[in-house]
Amino acid sequence: MGKMKKYRLLSVFLIALLIASCASWSNNYGKLRIIPKSQNEVTIQDLIDKWDDYNIYYFDLYDGFNVRSTLGIMFDPKNDDTTLVGDRWKKVRDQKTLIEMTKWIYPNTQYEPWLSEILGPDGRFYGYLYYAYGIVVLKLTDDGKMYVYDLEDPAEDNSLN
Repeated sequence: MGKMKKYRLLSVFLIALLIASCASWSNNYGKLRIIPKSQNEVTIQDLIDKWDDYNIYYFDLYDGFNVRSTLGIMFDPKNDDTTLVGDRWKKVRDQKTLIEMTKWIYPNTQYEPWLSEILGPDGRFYGYLYYAYGIVVLKLTDDGKMYVYDLEDPAEDNSLN
């Protein structure tokens, strides 16, 4: 019976250790909160109307500039101490281009886009993401910036075929 208790205690200890390590591992990752479409919440039109208040970036899979290949748009508020970064995110230069890009997300993905808040591991607000497809990985870097990884292209998802 003593041997059985020993194994049970060891099992409980290993499970607790695994849970603790997973909890600390996730401390550097951000999350998205989908904004419901109600009158009291921010909408994509609100962000377009106040586009000067944000550093705005779009994501596509190609080098160069092409409005028609947009998969997502990221809004980083200018007047706060948070920053959104990513390797393949490109700057949106004007409101007219922004409006055009929002219209191309659905044709490119065949999914209806939605607006989400980008939150840090502690729930701190970093900005908005307007996109339509896939899992988005957000990681807090050592210098306090939120790194937004590349968006998925549904055309490259073999599980859909």
